[in-house]
Amino acid sequence: MENNENIRRERIIKTKKNYKRAPLMPVHLRVLIAVILGQIACGYSLGISGTALSNAAKYIQISDLWTGLIGAGSLIGLAGSLLVGRLSDKIGRRKMLMINMYVLTIFTLLHLLTANFLLTFIIRVGIGLMIAVDYTVGNALLTEWLPKGEDSKRQSHLLIYWTISFILSYLAGSFITGLGSYTWQVILATGAVPALITALFRSFFPLPASPSWLASKGKVKKANKIIRKHMGRKWRLPARFMRRDKAKKPKNISWAILFSKKYLRHTLVGGIFYACQAFSFFGISIFLPILLKSMNITNSSISGLIYNGGMMVGVIIGILLFNRISRRAFLISNFFLSAVLIGTLAVLPNLNSILKLIIFALFAIILSSGLVLDYPYPTELFDIKVRGTGVGTCITISRIGAAAGTFLLPILTNQGGSNLAMIVCAIVLFFAFIVCLIWAPETSPQFNQK
Repeated sequence: MENNENIRRERIIKTKKNYKRAPLMPVHLRVLIAVILGQIACGYSLGISGTALSNAAKYIQISDLWTGLIGAGSLIGLAGSLLVGRLSDKIGRRKMLMINMYVLTIFTLLHLLTANFLLTFIIRVGIGLMIAVDYTVGNALLTEWLPKGEDSKRQSHLLIYWTISFILSYLAGSFITGLGSYTWQVILATGAVPALITALFRSFFPLPASPSWLASKGKVKKANKIIRKHMGRKWRLPARFMRRDKAKKPKNISWAILFSKKYLRHTLVGGIFYACQAFSFFGISIFLPILLKSMNITNSSISGLIYNGGMMVGVIIGILLFNRISRRAFLISNFFLSAVLIGTLAVLPNLNSILKLIIFALFAIILSSGLVLDYPYPTELFDIKVRGTGVGTCITISRIGAAAGTFLLPILTNQGGSNLAMIVCAIVLFFAFIVCLIWAPETSPQFNQK
């Protein structure tokens, strides 16, 4: 019986083609659009808190502690990425992605019902957990469905959509006015719009289950059935899944292995680079209005648009540079230049506003260009045996850094002005520069001399 099954599988392998080598089809575009919409909803939901809290301070008394906690709430929730990733490995990608945006919409609309700081903080943490689903599970589904070559290319472009929505949240928060002390709650609640659009798209154009995930659970027949349904009868799973011995199960990977001699350096580089980058990026970007006001830059709305425009330009430059210079050189130069620029603003506070804004925009361009490394570099740091656990750990560490930056920046700005906040950011970025200079391995195939 088992022999007949093996013969049948070999026949399928010979007569059908690997679905990962297919051309782009409607099912690929459906998954891609669903993930892009998710990135837009996530970027908007993360970015909106800064302008909302800046608006709240005009009408109600809100301490630096609560400003920092509420601003960091969604990023604290995002630290659950590792647990979310492990859960998706157990129950599948599709189920989580079909419901998380509805839950995100409900959480976001709850802002309209309460101005209590503790409840608002809890809501933001819940929002962060739903965003974590798209960050981890959405990217996994995209990679597992798109054809080989298209997966990494399309994944690197996701950051453009995320950045656009992050900037749109700043614009929306800046132009929603006239509702008095209720304004900040309305601003926060606008995040429900992109979340609901994403949820409805995924309902009207349902996401398919991941064939690779099904096959990894031993459901080879079901996986091939899904492929036939969405792509046609000539396509099948990769041969490695078709020939897999059912008796062999992959070993569970413990987190402890990431801190063994073999992986420790890569774990530290992946976690530290991601956390230090996130510390400065989210801290400054989310609380940009507070920082610009403290820097005495006139017309903060226009200045904010210039900074956010610089962020968009930086992402585009980063994508253009991504495969043209080595990963190691990209990391080291990015952290060094970012640290120098933000440090210059801190130690030369008497520069005129225009010069300050030019340096600030350059800082935004350079720091944002490094964001394109966030998806591929942690993946490249770990071999396939520990990749899921390793990448999940790096993402979790990065969200701790992002939450710390978002929590501390308003407190630092209030205690020592923008100079203190920028000095701390410069120190964090310079620390990342030193770590990458000493430890960062080269992972780019065309520049790796191993």
